[in-house]
Amino acid sequence: MKNTLAIIFTVIIIGLMAYTLLVGRAFQGGEAGNIIEDMKYIKDTSTHKITNEKQEQKNEDEEKLNTLKDKAGNASTFEVSNEYKGKCASCHGADGSGMQNGKKLMGPQLFGQEEAILYKNLVDFKAGRKENLIMKGLLINLEDEDLKNFAKEIAGFKDKKEALTK
Repeated sequence: MKNTLAIIFTVIIIGLMAYTLLVGRAFQGGEAGNIIEDMKYIKDTSTHKITNEKQEQKNEDEEKLNTLKDKAGNASTFEVSNEYKGKCASCHGADGSGMQNGKKLMGPQLFGQEEAILYKNLVDFKAGRKENLIMKGLLINLEDEDLKNFAKEIAGFKDKKEALTK
């Protein structure tokens, strides 16, 4: 009798296993499968929404930074190069004074410094002998000729300002 019951239960269990195999696994079909797919869709949608919000915030920040750079570059009483406006003016001021609208900026005053000193400082920042990550990052891809041009332009600010006051 025990052997007969064991055989009957074994046949039933094998039959249920075969039925499950033919129908599919428990959580890949039917109502449970739909719930899991819906959860994946909700997760993907919310992640995409967060990514879009971060991208919008990044675009706004870049726009503010560009506005600041443009504002700093256009506030000068004399003409400066676009390279100076783009790389230097936001920290050192449009005229190298280190000031913007009466407020001290992040960078020191460059106005009135000699060309040789300016060039040496630029080379030192680029080479890492003077530590300033912002300066190194701005100068790292520039050639020696570019550094000379910056030094020459900035040293000429004093003459440009004196010419305007005459």
